[in-house]
Amino acid sequence: METVAVLDFETTGLSPSWGDRATEIAITLVRDGQVIDRFQSLMNAGRRIPADVTQLTGITNEMIASAPPAAKVMREAAKFVGKTAVVAHNASFDRKFWVAELEQLSISPYGDFACTMLLSRRVYPDSPNHRLGTLVQLLGLPKTGRAHRAMVDAEMTSHLWCRIQRDLVKSYSLASVDHELLARIQRVSRSQLPTVLRACARAG
Repeated sequence: METVAVLDFETTGLSPSWGDRATEIAITLVRDGQVIDRFQSLMNAGRRIPADVTQLTGITNEMIASAPPAAKVMREAAKFVGKTAVVAHNASFDRKFWVAELEQLSISPYGDFACTMLLSRRVYPDSPNHRLGTLVQLLGLPKTGRAHRAMVDAEMTSHLWCRIQRDLVKSYSLASVDHELLARIQRVSRSQLPTVLRACARAG
């Protein structure tokens, strides 16, 4: 049975290329529709958090001051994920920080990211938008706690990932839907999705 690592970062800003750093990471391990393990930590990368980011996330500079160093947290996170396939919502954002923080430690990231935002645009085209909170409400998924904290967002993304898998299995009579397939179909257009998945169903 396949296991995926669903991760979420909170950060000081939008891009490591602008000098922004991670302030919190959360990772869930998901197997067979269930969260089987979790990792979460604030981290201190020596970068102050702007006031507007604190207002959004609730993470303060005082909280970061007493957090473990980013290097320690990211080494633990990399060990926790290992060679597990990775999932994130708006994965282009989280992947940038995952790669940048690991490169600080001369650790090479492993594997492709599957993106639940890209997948949702194809699977749920009628959603008013494809923000994580909107999809959670639209699909009636569990939400526990404040959005824009890493573990809450990772948990919600985990539920969304499992729902996408179930809906595609049901809609296209597939035996299973794994990370490799979803990472592939997130790159096709919405109009091509039925053709690709029906071909998978026939091949399976």
